[in-house]
Amino acid sequence: MSKVNEYTIAIVGSHSALDICRGAKDLGFKTLVVVEKGRDKTYAEHFKTQGKVGCVDEVLEVEKFKDILDSRNQKILKEKNSIFIPHRSFEVYLNDYDAIEKDFTVPMFGNKFLLRIEERYVKPNQYDLLSEAKIKFPKTYNSPKEIDRLVLVKVAERERKFERAFFLASSPKDFQVASEILILEGKITKEALGVAVIEEFILGVQINFNFFYSPITKRVELVGTDTRRQTNIDGLLRLPAFYQNQLQESIQIKYEEAGHIAVTTLESTLEPAFEMANRFVEASQKLYPPGIIGPFGLQSVITAGPPKKEIVVFDVSPRMPGSPGIFATPYSGYLYGQSMSMGKRVAVEIEKAINNNMVKQIIT
Repeated sequence: MSKVNEYTIAIVGSHSALDICRGAKDLGFKTLVVVEKGRDKTYAEHFKTQGKVGCVDEVLEVEKFKDILDSRNQKILKEKNSIFIPHRSFEVYLNDYDAIEKDFTVPMFGNKFLLRIEERYVKPNQYDLLSEAKIKFPKTYNSPKEIDRLVLVKVAERERKFERAFFLASSPKDFQVASEILILEGKITKEALGVAVIEEFILGVQINFNFFYSPITKRVELVGTDTRRQTNIDGLLRLPAFYQNQLQESIQIKYEEAGHIAVTTLESTLEPAFEMANRFVEASQKLYPPGIIGPFGLQSVITAGPPKKEIVVFDVSPRMPGSPGIFATPYSGYLYGQSMSMGKRVAVEIEKAINNNMVKQIIT
């Protein structure tokens, strides 16, 4: 008999919390969402469990998300036999990977020591992982003086340091002009600009490959694919070129995420995508033992031939993706006979680990 009802699946109330909670409820787990004061209604009211409706059983209110590190809050989570699911908002709001790794002692699904690779300033980082896995990624530049083609500059915003301001440049002069404007407008700082990422702009179709690695079955699975909707670039692209040119003189282009769209890819793309994913898992096991556990995303651009289309990975997500709509793509259905969200796939793995006394293999 399954013991899942003895466990609580816990998560911070943002990003993909509802995806996780619905998947957990479907498998018989109890669910708990850590909510910040004033940002609780989505979980405490609108999706609260009421009989067979809803998926959030309980909320734990904190003043600030960082308060999840307080010993009293961690004690509550442990008393409920919680398994905690990390996502990007958890990393961003805590903004302290040392604390996540050393001070947060609630059992965490996945490899929490891999989360910091999302920040390109650490070593080893996602570039090192991609290099080790022999996966192609955009050329990077150590200095704006080296810019010799169109690049995308990623720099932390002044006010919201967890968000990145983006701007395009095709020469050192372009870089200087654009960055000086952003500094004068108070959107970025000189200090942040000094550690900005300067990355070759890859022209192609963006597709995020959302994979899952199971340490129980030793198998990589493609759960779904998606693409992003971003402000305000999506709005600009819907305008005639004449108005795009006019507006670009007065507004800053933003690639800030507003949502995701489920998207499929050609079957001829699947084999190279799986090959990349398997090499990425192996590289993660080498550089950050025990390596990837559970969901991970390879955010990619598919470029045109000749001689053939190619996948270039521009970003890595070593945790739960923020795209619950990927269940609408057919790939999990091809494998399991029914479409499965990433939240449910996580719950399936945890249930399997519990029933086979393998929980230690899926947590850190």
